[in-house]
Amino acid sequence: MMLNMGEIKVGVLVQISNEPYLVIKTEHMKMAQRRAVLKTKLKNLINGSILEKSFQQGEKVEEAETETKAANYQYKTETEASFMDNETFEQTSLPLGQIGDKIKYLKEDMDVDILYFQGKAVALKLPIKIALKVVSAPPGVKGNSAGNVTKTVELETGSQINVPMFINEGDMVIINTDSGEYAGRA
Repeated sequence: MMLNMGEIKVGVLVQISNEPYLVIKTEHMKMAQRRAVLKTKLKNLINGSILEKSFQQGEKVEEAETETKAANYQYKTETEASFMDNETFEQTSLPLGQIGDKIKYLKEDMDVDILYFQGKAVALKLPIKIALKVVSAPPGVKGNSAGNVTKTVELETGSQINVPMFINEGDMVIINTDSGEYAGRA
């Protein structure tokens, strides 16, 4: 399916030079006496490179045909993460470079979605909010609660995040996987 300039939005997958790209930023520009231009920033889902591309009014781009399959996170090595398809039980691996920062939210036996392009696994889709256990937290300082005071804690996945002072070791917290920020208690 071909997309026109008005259909190219953040989060849409497009195909350029036979590779899938995720639209991560768009900016409409209209100058006097000229046609409208859409400036975009696109992320290649295969190698992670960023492409800046402008689309003229009337120009079309092909939508990337992808398939999403549910999978279960198994383990990671130094170079890749391994997943098992929830229906066929086939093993699939994704290079850590393609997963990016999302690796710090993965825990064993967690269900995720894997995006396939032309039959090849290219990206990982996590739920927007996930619950993780706090395994290490410094004590909150009494009286230090004025304003928006935070402390850094370690989660069960080994990643660190800033949380409010009242969060303690053993608490379950909700993390926004898009922003990487604390979103509440679980």
